[in-house]
Amino acid sequence: MSLPDLSLLPDIALAGNEPVFEEPWQAQAFAMAVTLHQSGAFTWAEWAKALAAEVHSGIEREYYQHWLCALEKIVAQKQLASASELVACKDAWHEAAARTPHGQAITL
Repeated sequence: MSLPDLSLLPDIALAGNEPVFEEPWQAQAFAMAVTLHQSGAFTWAEWAKALAAEVHSGIEREYYQHWLCALEKIVAQKQLASASELVACKDAWHEAAARTPHGQAITL
């Protein structure tokens, strides 16, 4: 069985032919999507469709920015959180990041 050519994915970091996370938030977004899928919030086919829609949206973003946008949209679509709750969480995160000294963990 041949492995997929991951170099075809937009801006995904590779070490050899293996994908790697460049930032902790990328791993966290990945883990959230997997955890929500495993808890039954959405099927993997639904997730793949949402991610593909973002990747092929014509909006230029880094790969995990597409991942995050797809995650936000499917969470809102499945009514796991409202759009306003997502905005409030994002705002709280940016405020916490702004007040956290470099190198320290961000806490909400």
